[in-house]
Amino acid sequence: MDFLGDVFGDAIEYVVEFGPELRAIVSLTLVVAGLATAIGVVLGVPFGVWLGLARFRGRTLLLALVNTGMGIPPVLAGLLLLILLWNNGVLGSWGALYTPGAMVAAQALLAFPIAAGVTAGAVRNLSVDAQEQLAALNVGAVRRGRIAGREVWPGIAAAVAASFGRVVAEVGAVLIVGGNIEGETRVLTTAIVQEARQSNLGAALGLGIVLLALALVVNLALTWAQLRGESHA
Repeated sequence: MDFLGDVFGDAIEYVVEFGPELRAIVSLTLVVAGLATAIGVVLGVPFGVWLGLARFRGRTLLLALVNTGMGIPPVLAGLLLLILLWNNGVLGSWGALYTPGAMVAAQALLAFPIAAGVTAGAVRNLSVDAQEQLAALNVGAVRRGRIAGREVWPGIAAAVAASFGRVVAEVGAVLIVGGNIEGETRVLTTAIVQEARQSNLGAALGLGIVLLALALVVNLALTWAQLRGESHA
């Protein structure tokens, strides 16, 4: 019990102190996860709306690929990007390996299929009447997609929340392409791994508390937007 009390006490002290190192880690975490989520959502939501509305040969296969992508292991996404960004890789000349940019790219790869898949599911779950009305509209595909997006706004908010939750809690991909460099590419999840390896359990637990708090704040905002959308539907 003394051991547990000491760990929790150290964790609370670490969080309350909120020193320069922790501030830098939190800032980079928000930047990387925020940009990755934004990229994944901006690309994935329109794709998901189109996939939910469109009818074409091969749609089932494409839906299956998106759903498979939703469960891709982060370490695999990181490995694929590492191969591309390696010195001799296709994108090696960019010099992006072990930078925050590479971390954003890796997490965006994870966010995209989630944003697309959740959005496509929301569109496909529209009532039959709503789908028939959309099909009957004498407007272009882009306009029809915007109308469908407004109809399933709560679903889109859920897609954003799921995408953010996926990337902010991810460790494998950013560890592979970011390298967990102190002061440069260390985010909350990789910092937890580092502190745990060094037996700094109080600091590791404190970092975990901060990570959960960030996720809670973002999800509270998105849930509020989701419920507000439902009330105006």
